[in-house]
Amino acid sequence: MTSLQQVNPRVLAIRESTGLQTLAAHITQQITQGGKRPFQKVTDVSSHDPQEAGMAPISFVRQVLAMCQYPELLKDEHFPLDARQRAQKLLGWCSGGSVGSYTPTSNGTPQILETIADFITRRDGGVRSHPENIIFSTGSQKIFQLLLHLMSCGSGGSQTGMLIPTPCPHTLLSLMDESEVKTVPYQLMEERGWAVDLDKLHQALKAARGHCEPRAIYICNPGNPTGHVQDRETIEQVIRFAATEGLVLLAHEVHQDSVYGQDKQFVSYKKVLFEMEKKYSEAVELISIHSISTACAGECGLRGAYMEVVNVDPPIMTYVKRLQITTCPPVLSHFAMHLMVNPPTPGDLSYGKYAQEILQRQKTLSQNARRACDFLNALPGMSCQPAMGGVFLYPRLQLSSHMIEEAKTSGVEADVFYCQRFLEEEGVCLGPGCENGHDDQNYHVRLCVLVPPVSLDQVLARLRSFHLRLLEGSH
Repeated sequence: MTSLQQVNPRVLAIRESTGLQTLAAHITQQITQGGKRPFQKVTDVSSHDPQEAGMAPISFVRQVLAMCQYPELLKDEHFPLDARQRAQKLLGWCSGGSVGSYTPTSNGTPQILETIADFITRRDGGVRSHPENIIFSTGSQKIFQLLLHLMSCGSGGSQTGMLIPTPCPHTLLSLMDESEVKTVPYQLMEERGWAVDLDKLHQALKAARGHCEPRAIYICNPGNPTGHVQDRETIEQVIRFAATEGLVLLAHEVHQDSVYGQDKQFVSYKKVLFEMEKKYSEAVELISIHSISTACAGECGLRGAYMEVVNVDPPIMTYVKRLQITTCPPVLSHFAMHLMVNPPTPGDLSYGKYAQEILQRQKTLSQNARRACDFLNALPGMSCQPAMGGVFLYPRLQLSSHMIEEAKTSGVEADVFYCQRFLEEEGVCLGPGCENGHDDQNYHVRLCVLVPPVSLDQVLARLRSFHLRLLEGSH
């Protein structure tokens, strides 16, 4: 059975039978109960959760949210005046003046939707965004569940397919499997820094014909887990491809605030689309997604995201809203989104500290990515493309035939076996590349670098020790 007929079964089997998160939890429990390990705790760098990794939250965000939850703090002059004023404003937008009440509408707070639209308009150099085209939800995964449910239809050769990159975000494949939308994988070009290649898109589409009916293409920019940042020329090529093939364009742009590659900058798909000819700007159906889990905000646990829907027929837009608005969104995640897209500005009392914290987080991320990439490329049997943005590195492993055979004997893929061994021996949890959709012999692992520098130093030191031991044992 090919990958066009079914989501990669290796990924599902790995998660069900050898789950690294389950193993990590088991080891943590052993340590808690007094079990002896050569390490004191498990460090998880397989996913993006900066606060779990030890990164501090942004002070202004937490101050405002704290006052919103407990308004008595509004009287506390230890909080900056602008933070108190912001909390008072947000509470004024609540029905009943309390975060314990439902939002005024099923899609959230109208003033916050307007704030998001203003943010998008500023980001895109004046290209207008409209609040009625924005839908708020509890995280980007919830948005994808909604969109996949909307697109899922047909059977056999008429079943909906969606083009997705290889590698892709490690949560995407299971979402697609649940929705019964078939994967149409297109290979990113590792030797070109994981770039999108137009020929690969055409090859994937051609291979899918007869197996399913491709109706959408998923793009992640900056790339997850690759760290690639697309330039304007590539974005234009993808838009033309989507227009020619009649595909809905899903742009996952969560890490747009985390671009650090030399001479690289984030350009949104919407901005490029609206600067192209009308046959594209008025026709291509685009859905772009952003989230408070982004690197700079880092509020993963609050679960908040929005999608902006462009050029979609009004009846479909109405149906999407009906699917989404069965319940009101959580008030605190709604407020956190407002604070992310409308932070303190120069002249505000909180601006200096806010700007310093954001700059420090961006500096930590860029320096960590550069330092870790150099380190990985210096290890024998490992190579890594430099990241231009995002929070992951995605190095390739050159594993010995002995280890590959040992993994087969254990009933798991070699990259999973590598991660299991590393976790058990050194207490560090990496993400195996097969979770990101890789099904060839180019084994990879996923490493989040948005962690405190001292934590990264420890992870890399343990990785060197473990990796060199493996190489010595294979001879």
